[in-house]
Amino acid sequence: MAADSSKGTRRSPGSLILTFYGAYGREFGDAGSVPVAALIRLLGALGVDPPAVRSAVSRLKRRGLLTADRPGSKAAAYAPSQAAGELLADGDRRIYARPEPGGGWLLAVFSVPEELRTQRHLLRSRLARLGFGNAAPGVWIAPAHLEDEARHTLERLELEQYVDLFRGTHTGFAPTPEAVSRWWDLEGIAALHRAFLDEQQPVLRAWRRRRTRPPEPAYRDYLHALDSWRRLPYADPGLPAALLPAGWPGRRSAEVFAGLHELLGGPAAEFVAEVRGAEEPR
Repeated sequence: MAADSSKGTRRSPGSLILTFYGAYGREFGDAGSVPVAALIRLLGALGVDPPAVRSAVSRLKRRGLLTADRPGSKAAAYAPSQAAGELLADGDRRIYARPEPGGGWLLAVFSVPEELRTQRHLLRSRLARLGFGNAAPGVWIAPAHLEDEARHTLERLELEQYVDLFRGTHTGFAPTPEAVSRWWDLEGIAALHRAFLDEQQPVLRAWRRRRTRPPEPAYRDYLHALDSWRRLPYADPGLPAALLPAGWPGRRSAEVFAGLHELLGGPAAEFVAEVRGAEEPR
Protein backbone atom coordinates (compact mmCIF):
# COMPACT_ATOMS: atom_id res chain seq x y z
CA MET A 1 0.00 0.00 0.00
CA ALA A 2 1.28 3.49 -0.83
CA ALA A 3 2.25 5.80 1.97
CA ASP A 4 -0.41 8.40 2.73
CA SER A 5 1.33 11.74 2.32
CA SER A 6 -1.58 13.54 4.00
CA LYS A 7 -0.86 12.02 7.41
CA GLY A 8 0.80 14.41 9.81
CA THR A 9 0.38 17.36 7.45
CA ARG A 10 -2.47 19.84 7.72
CA ARG A 11 -3.31 21.08 4.26
CA SER A 12 -5.45 24.07 3.39
CA PRO A 13 -8.55 23.12 1.37
CA GLY A 14 -8.14 26.34 -0.60
CA SER A 15 -4.55 25.47 -1.48
CA LEU A 16 -5.59 21.96 -2.54
CA ILE A 17 -8.34 23.38 -4.76
CA LEU A 18 -5.87 25.70 -6.51
CA THR A 19 -3.41 22.81 -6.86
CA PHE A 20 -6.16 20.70 -8.44
CA TYR A 21 -7.10 23.45 -10.91
CA GLY A 22 -3.46 23.89 -11.84
CA ALA A 23 -2.97 20.17 -12.48
CA TYR A 24 -6.29 19.04 -13.96
CA GLY A 25 -9.16 21.49 -13.42
CA ARG A 26 -8.59 23.57 -16.54
CA GLU A 27 -9.50 20.54 -18.65
CA PHE A 28 -13.09 20.56 -17.37
CA GLY A 29 -16.01 22.01 -19.33
CA ASP A 30 -15.70 25.50 -20.73
CA ALA A 31 -12.59 27.30 -19.46
CA GLY A 32 -12.11 24.89 -16.57
CA SER A 33 -15.62 25.10 -15.10
CA VAL A 34 -15.76 22.32 -12.48
CA PRO A 35 -19.15 21.34 -10.98
CA VAL A 36 -19.34 21.65 -7.20
CA ALA A 37 -20.28 17.97 -6.95
CA ALA A 38 -17.07 17.04 -8.77
CA LEU A 39 -14.99 19.31 -6.53
CA ILE A 40 -16.53 17.70 -3.45
CA ARG A 41 -15.67 14.21 -4.70
CA LEU A 42 -12.17 15.20 -5.85
CA LEU A 43 -11.36 16.97 -2.57
CA GLY A 44 -13.01 14.19 -0.60
CA ALA A 45 -10.39 11.83 -2.02
CA LEU A 46 -7.82 14.15 -0.40
CA GLY A 47 -9.52 14.01 3.01
CA VAL A 48 -11.49 17.28 2.79
CA ASP A 49 -15.14 17.13 3.85
CA PRO A 50 -17.93 18.82 1.80
CA PRO A 51 -18.51 21.81 4.16
CA ALA A 52 -14.79 22.62 4.04
CA VAL A 53 -14.84 22.43 0.23
CA ARG A 54 -17.79 24.83 0.01
CA SER A 55 -16.20 27.24 2.49
CA ALA A 56 -12.89 27.18 0.60
CA VAL A 57 -14.66 27.80 -2.72
CA SER A 58 -16.48 30.80 -1.19
CA ARG A 59 -13.19 32.24 0.10
CA LEU A 60 -11.48 31.77 -3.28
CA LYS A 61 -14.44 33.44 -4.97
CA ARG A 62 -14.22 36.44 -2.59
CA ARG A 63 -10.48 36.70 -3.32
CA GLY A 64 -11.25 36.90 -7.03
CA LEU A 65 -9.59 33.57 -7.88
CA LEU A 66 -12.72 31.60 -8.81
CA THR A 67 -15.77 32.71 -10.75
CA ALA A 68 -19.23 31.14 -10.55
CA ASP A 69 -20.88 29.44 -13.52
CA ARG A 70 -24.65 28.87 -13.19
CA PRO A 71 -24.73 30.28 -9.59
CA GLY A 72 -27.65 29.08 -7.49
CA SER A 73 -28.43 26.04 -9.62
CA LYS A 74 -27.97 22.45 -8.48
CA ALA A 75 -25.29 22.14 -11.16
CA ALA A 76 -23.32 25.19 -9.99
CA ALA A 77 -19.72 25.16 -11.15
CA TYR A 78 -16.60 27.27 -10.67
CA ALA A 79 -13.76 28.21 -13.00
CA PRO A 80 -10.51 30.11 -12.46
CA SER A 81 -10.82 33.85 -12.90
CA GLN A 82 -8.72 35.51 -15.57
CA ALA A 83 -6.15 36.53 -12.93
CA ALA A 84 -6.04 33.02 -11.47
CA GLY A 85 -5.74 31.52 -14.96
CA GLU A 86 -2.70 33.70 -15.61
CA LEU A 87 -1.11 32.63 -12.31
CA LEU A 88 -1.77 28.96 -13.11
CA ALA A 89 -0.23 29.36 -16.58
CA ASP A 90 2.83 30.99 -15.00
CA GLY A 91 3.05 28.05 -12.62
CA ASP A 92 3.09 25.58 -15.52
CA ARG A 93 6.40 27.05 -16.63
CA ARG A 94 7.95 27.15 -13.18
CA ILE A 95 6.69 24.07 -11.33
CA TYR A 96 7.26 21.29 -13.84
CA ALA A 97 10.67 22.29 -15.23
CA ARG A 98 13.89 23.25 -13.46
CA PRO A 99 16.27 25.01 -15.88
CA GLU A 100 19.99 24.59 -15.38
CA PRO A 101 21.59 27.90 -14.33
CA GLY A 102 23.48 29.41 -17.25
CA GLY A 103 25.54 31.88 -15.26
CA GLY A 104 25.21 35.63 -14.85
CA TRP A 105 22.78 37.74 -12.91
CA LEU A 106 19.60 39.69 -13.54
CA LEU A 107 19.16 42.94 -11.63
CA ALA A 108 15.80 44.61 -11.15
CA VAL A 109 16.20 48.24 -10.06
CA PHE A 110 12.99 50.08 -9.32
CA SER A 111 11.70 53.41 -8.10
CA VAL A 112 8.02 53.87 -7.31
CA PRO A 113 6.55 57.25 -6.29
CA GLU A 114 5.62 57.51 -2.61
CA GLU A 115 1.94 57.95 -3.39
CA LEU A 116 1.81 54.63 -5.28
CA ARG A 117 2.27 52.42 -2.24
CA THR A 118 0.05 49.64 -3.58
CA GLN A 119 2.19 49.29 -6.70
CA ARG A 120 5.38 49.38 -4.62
CA HIS A 121 4.13 46.61 -2.35
CA LEU A 122 2.95 44.54 -5.31
CA LEU A 123 6.29 44.98 -7.05
CA ARG A 124 8.30 43.91 -4.01
CA SER A 125 6.08 40.95 -3.23
CA ARG A 126 6.04 39.74 -6.83
CA LEU A 127 9.83 39.98 -7.21
CA ALA A 128 10.19 38.00 -3.97
CA ARG A 129 7.66 35.44 -5.22
CA LEU A 130 9.61 35.05 -8.46
CA GLY A 131 12.67 34.12 -6.40
CA PHE A 132 14.59 37.40 -6.46
CA GLY A 133 16.89 38.16 -3.55
CA ASN A 134 17.14 41.65 -2.07
CA ALA A 135 20.63 43.06 -2.69
CA ALA A 136 19.89 46.63 -1.47
CA PRO A 137 16.90 48.98 -1.14
CA GLY A 138 15.25 49.07 -4.56
CA VAL A 139 17.76 46.56 -5.99
CA TRP A 140 16.73 42.91 -6.44
CA ILE A 141 18.81 40.13 -7.96
CA ALA A 142 18.10 36.76 -9.54
CA PRO A 143 19.87 34.20 -11.71
CA ALA A 144 19.79 35.38 -15.32
CA HIS A 145 17.66 32.44 -16.46
CA LEU A 146 14.64 34.05 -14.75
CA GLU A 147 14.64 37.04 -17.09
CA ASP A 148 11.88 35.91 -19.45
CA GLU A 149 9.55 35.01 -16.59
CA ALA A 150 10.30 38.25 -14.73
CA ARG A 151 9.71 40.32 -17.87
CA HIS A 152 6.45 38.50 -18.61
CA THR A 153 5.17 38.92 -15.04
CA LEU A 154 6.06 42.61 -14.74
CA GLU A 155 4.42 43.39 -18.08
CA ARG A 156 1.31 41.38 -17.19
CA LEU A 157 0.93 43.33 -13.94
CA GLU A 158 1.70 46.66 -15.70
CA LEU A 159 4.67 47.29 -13.41
CA GLU A 160 7.36 47.49 -16.08
CA GLN A 161 7.23 51.31 -16.11
CA TYR A 162 8.80 51.37 -12.63
CA VAL A 163 11.60 48.86 -13.26
CA ASP A 164 14.89 48.70 -15.15
CA LEU A 165 16.40 45.27 -15.81
CA PHE A 166 20.15 44.69 -16.16
CA ARG A 167 22.28 41.62 -16.93
CA GLY A 168 25.77 41.32 -15.44
CA THR A 169 28.34 39.57 -13.25
CA HIS A 170 29.31 39.94 -9.63
CA THR A 171 32.85 41.33 -9.33
CA GLY A 172 33.24 41.89 -5.58
CA PHE A 173 34.09 42.82 -3.03
CA ALA A 174 32.81 39.88 -0.98
CA PRO A 175 33.16 36.39 -2.52
CA THR A 176 30.03 35.60 -4.50
CA PRO A 177 28.94 32.65 -2.27
CA GLU A 178 29.12 34.97 0.74
CA ALA A 179 27.09 37.63 -1.06
CA VAL A 180 24.50 35.06 -2.14
CA SER A 181 24.03 34.02 1.49
CA ARG A 182 23.07 37.66 2.24
CA TRP A 183 20.73 38.02 -0.72
CA TRP A 184 18.78 34.83 0.01
CA ASP A 185 17.81 32.97 3.19
CA LEU A 186 19.60 29.79 2.14
CA GLU A 187 19.00 28.06 5.47
CA GLY A 188 15.29 28.70 5.19
CA ILE A 189 15.15 27.44 1.60
CA ALA A 190 17.13 24.31 2.51
CA ALA A 191 14.71 23.65 5.37
CA LEU A 192 11.79 23.75 2.92
CA HIS A 193 13.54 21.21 0.70
CA ARG A 194 14.28 18.92 3.65
CA ALA A 195 10.68 19.09 4.85
CA PHE A 196 9.51 18.11 1.37
CA LEU A 197 11.97 15.22 1.29
CA ASP A 198 10.97 14.01 4.75
CA GLU A 199 7.34 13.92 3.67
CA GLN A 200 7.53 12.77 0.06
CA GLN A 201 10.61 10.56 -0.26
CA PRO A 202 8.90 7.69 1.62
CA VAL A 203 5.85 8.10 -0.64
CA LEU A 204 8.01 7.71 -3.74
CA ARG A 205 9.75 4.65 -2.31
CA ALA A 206 6.41 3.04 -1.47
CA TRP A 207 5.02 3.59 -4.97
CA ARG A 208 8.18 2.26 -6.59
CA ARG A 209 7.64 -1.01 -4.72
CA ARG A 210 4.12 -1.37 -6.09
CA ARG A 211 3.32 -3.25 -9.27
CA THR A 212 0.05 -1.40 -9.90
CA ARG A 213 -0.98 2.27 -9.89
CA PRO A 214 -4.62 2.43 -8.68
CA PRO A 215 -6.01 5.77 -9.90
CA GLU A 216 -7.62 7.13 -6.72
CA PRO A 217 -4.66 6.49 -4.35
CA ALA A 218 -2.32 7.77 -7.06
CA TYR A 219 -4.41 10.95 -7.35
CA ARG A 220 -4.43 11.44 -3.58
CA ASP A 221 -0.68 11.10 -3.17
CA TYR A 222 0.15 13.05 -6.33
CA LEU A 223 -2.05 16.04 -5.42
CA HIS A 224 -0.61 16.13 -1.90
CA ALA A 225 2.93 16.02 -3.31
CA LEU A 226 2.17 18.72 -5.88
CA ASP A 227 0.57 20.91 -3.21
CA SER A 228 3.74 20.60 -1.12
CA TRP A 229 6.09 21.10 -4.07
CA ARG A 230 4.56 23.95 -6.03
CA ARG A 231 5.88 26.73 -3.79
CA LEU A 232 9.44 25.42 -3.70
CA PRO A 233 10.47 26.37 -7.27
CA TYR A 234 9.53 29.95 -6.38
CA ALA A 235 11.33 29.99 -3.02
CA ASP A 236 14.42 28.47 -4.63
CA PRO A 237 15.45 30.45 -7.74
CA GLY A 238 17.84 27.78 -9.02
CA LEU A 239 21.23 29.13 -8.02
CA PRO A 240 24.41 27.56 -9.44
CA ALA A 241 25.62 24.61 -7.35
CA ALA A 242 29.03 26.24 -6.84
CA LEU A 243 27.37 29.06 -4.87
CA LEU A 244 25.36 26.80 -2.56
CA PRO A 245 26.38 25.17 0.73
CA ALA A 246 27.69 21.60 0.65
CA GLY A 247 24.94 18.99 0.76
CA TRP A 248 22.33 21.30 -0.75
CA PRO A 249 19.04 19.32 -0.83
CA GLY A 250 17.41 21.14 -3.74
CA ARG A 251 18.44 18.78 -6.52
CA ARG A 252 17.28 15.73 -4.58
CA SER A 253 13.88 17.23 -3.78
CA ALA A 254 13.42 18.11 -7.47
CA GLU A 255 14.29 14.50 -8.36
CA VAL A 256 11.73 13.18 -5.86
CA PHE A 257 8.97 15.39 -7.25
CA ALA A 258 9.91 14.42 -10.82
CA GLY A 259 9.72 10.76 -9.81
CA LEU A 260 6.27 11.18 -8.28
CA HIS A 261 5.09 13.16 -11.30
CA GLU A 262 6.28 10.43 -13.66
CA LEU A 263 4.77 7.57 -11.64
CA LEU A 264 1.50 9.10 -10.51
CA GLY A 265 0.56 11.95 -12.85
CA GLY A 266 -1.01 9.63 -15.45
CA PRO A 267 -2.96 7.37 -13.06
CA ALA A 268 -4.13 10.47 -11.16
CA ALA A 269 -5.49 11.87 -14.44
CA GLU A 270 -7.48 8.65 -14.89
CA PHE A 271 -9.25 9.23 -11.58
CA VAL A 272 -10.00 12.84 -12.51
CA ALA A 273 -11.39 11.70 -15.88
CA GLU A 274 -13.63 9.21 -14.09
CA VAL A 275 -15.04 11.92 -11.81
CA ARG A 276 -15.38 14.31 -14.72
CA GLY A 277 -17.39 11.78 -16.70
CA ALA A 278 -19.68 11.07 -13.77
CA GLU A 279 -20.28 14.66 -12.64
CA GLU A 280 -20.08 17.00 -15.63
CA PRO A 281 -23.48 18.07 -16.98
CA ARG A 282 -24.29 16.65 -20.40
